[in-house]
Amino acid sequence: IFLTGAPSSGKTTVIKKVIEKLNIPANGFYTEEERIKGKRVGFLMNTLDGKKGCLAHQDIKSDFHIRRYGVNIENIEKVAVPSITPRNRDVIILDEIGKMECFSEVFKQAAIKALDSPNIVVGTITFGGDDFILEIKKRDDIEIHEVTQENRNSLPDLILIKINVINLKSIPVI
Repeated sequence: IFLTGAPSSGKTTVIKKVIEKLNIPANGFYTEEERIKGKRVGFLMNTLDGKKGCLAHQDIKSDFHIRRYGVNIENIEKVAVPSITPRNRDVIILDEIGKMECFSEVFKQAAIKALDSPNIVVGTITFGGDDFILEIKKRDDIEIHEVTQENRNSLPDLILIKINVINLKSIPVI
């Protein structure tokens, strides 16, 4: 189950509300803006098990940039990648499959591994995107919801219902 939408539409807010209300084990990560004096200076990654790392920052010197932000490939691979490795039947939170994360081939492989697993994946995916992102969007095993001002408050409950339905279907009948 993926969310997409314009920047600042509330995708990560929806993900965080799902995490808060989730009643089954989960692993993964979510991103958030880093702000200083109200001004965005970068992006942070936070794993569900408490690890943190800088995804991108205006002060990072990197071969990989999105606008003024240098992307920290090493942190993507040390923080985000291990967090989305399928474990047991845990829900995988994958916020986000975006341009910054996709500079890392290791991340792209880990995302595919998560999607190919039997685990439920709840994530965000950028509008548009390169060939890799477009291929993910074409998969027949995912559904994508656009986050809008009208639906962002109802989406967490909708996603939780879908997770519970999928989870119940995966429990063997004795």
